[in-house]
Amino acid sequence: MSGQKKKALFICLGNICRSPIAEGVFRKIADDTWEIDSAAIGGWHVGNPPDWRALDTMKKHDVPYNNCARQISTKDFNEYDFIFGMDEENMRDLNRKAPKGSKAKLFLFGDFDPEGDRIIRDPYYDSDSKGFEKCYEQCVRCSHGFLEQLAQGKIK
Repeated sequence: MSGQKKKALFICLGNICRSPIAEGVFRKIADDTWEIDSAAIGGWHVGNPPDWRALDTMKKHDVPYNNCARQISTKDFNEYDFIFGMDEENMRDLNRKAPKGSKAKLFLFGDFDPEGDRIIRDPYYDSDSKGFEKCYEQCVRCSHGFLEQLAQGKIK
């Protein structure tokens, strides 16, 4: 992969809460050798901006974001090097949707959290922004954790 950009795709159920935050955080932390996007398992929110609480959380932490929701496609599995799901249900859906022999390595994003908080819980139905803040903090830790493991050669 040397000389060409590495590609990471972040997935959650609707692409308006967790995966946009993960995308924005990873884009801010990673260097410019990365191409980064996010997408949804389901198509309910396609074309919409993230939930206002996700946008507020990113703004609060100086994480620029201007993408809209889209649904994962079959070609994404051969377009991206790494696809990260936010929870076990996302991972089941990703493993089910992945075409046989596809290029992308599928990971539970939370597996890279040095604090061991493996599931990035969906804060969509919360009545406040606390879950979005927790999601942001997890995404920061997971982004650093993944990039460190990649740099150490622990991920091929």
